[in-house]
Amino acid sequence: MGLSFASRAQQPASTLPDTSFTVHSALQKARKQHPNITVAQPAVPANVRNQTNLSYCTTPEGRALQLDVFYPKAKRKQRFPAVLLIHGGGWRSGNRLQHVPMAQQLAGRGYVAVTAEYRLSTEAKYPAAVQDLKAAVRWMRANAQQYAIDTTRIAVWGFSAGGQLASLLGTTNGNPLFDTPYCYPKHSSAVQAIVDVDGILAFIHPESGEGDDSKSTSAATYWFGSPRSAGTALWEQASALTHVSAQTPPMLFINSSVDRMHAGRDDLRQKLSSYGIYSEMHRFADAPHTFPLFNPWFEPTLKHTVDFLNRVFRPR
Repeated sequence: MGLSFASRAQQPASTLPDTSFTVHSALQKARKQHPNITVAQPAVPANVRNQTNLSYCTTPEGRALQLDVFYPKAKRKQRFPAVLLIHGGGWRSGNRLQHVPMAQQLAGRGYVAVTAEYRLSTEAKYPAAVQDLKAAVRWMRANAQQYAIDTTRIAVWGFSAGGQLASLLGTTNGNPLFDTPYCYPKHSSAVQAIVDVDGILAFIHPESGEGDDSKSTSAATYWFGSPRSAGTALWEQASALTHVSAQTPPMLFINSSVDRMHAGRDDLRQKLSSYGIYSEMHRFADAPHTFPLFNPWFEPTLKHTVDFLNRVFRPR
């Protein structure tokens, strides 16, 4: 296996953040094929409250990780299901602000929505990002009373690299390899539903383009800290497809027409079906990979998300 998880997480590739993936840069790229698209910035629902820049975990190296919380105004003793939203950017770029509009709209529909940062590959290698996000789920449970969270109904939602992380987080419920002994260790990091928006499910797969370093270093090669040719154990371990079991929660897949961005999805759905686990898939034909950030795809992405969560989180 090489380096231990702990030592790998302390080996940065660079001290400089990568700011190459932004909503603006994604818009300019997508407009080459879709000139009429616009950035999704819907009005914030009137019943939504928020608290921002909250520290949810400090790593052993002293790194304070932050998140933002968007939540409905609650009546006494009312509890809401919750969603952790994970941004994309090739495990190397992007930031949690990119999904604030989605978080606000989910909060307006009766969900506590949390957007959390995590350590990127310029700062720490795999599996640090997964460990960080599991700590964010534990934070949600530890602070459930303050934000009226129903701790039995927590979902994880991710886009692109965030979708891969969401799927891995959810398929490894209870797996000690991905949890850490710091930051609310007495609380569970398990989630009860997964929404993967164009995130890869299997790195070692005929549909996957990750690991092809022939023209430039792939995002996954940066994240794992070594090329696929040096050994595939970590690449397989980081694939949600590897971990599917009878305990995997229901999953929703929302996809563009770019097959490599959701490599392994169909195989994973077959596994889920064999265990009798519910899943859904929705695909936007001809949509760019970055579709959830833009109109006209934002609203249907939101609707698919809410419809799925309402189905699997039936009121009790």
